[in-house]
Amino acid sequence: MSESENTPTAATPAEGAYDELFAALCRELGYCLHVKGEKRVIAALPLGLDAAVKAVLEAEGADFLNTSGSLKRDIRDCLKANLPAAEA
Repeated sequence: MSESENTPTAATPAEGAYDELFAALCRELGYCLHVKGEKRVIAALPLGLDAAVKAVLEAEGADFLNTSGSLKRDIRDCLKANLPAAEA
């Protein structure tokens, strides 16, 4: 394998579809995830929005169980409002 295949800047077109979702998370709620965290959220989305919320919080190092319900709802609403058309 070449090193360029493992670089974070070599995003696949599917990952690029989520750029607006992650920009909104950063802009609206202050959750500016790193590339590895973004990949965890993308992987969790097929399992549902609640799994994606958990992935966002874990990527930020937050304790999911002790995070307020209102913050979880805000993250979920932000994810839902900014999902790419194919996911919605």
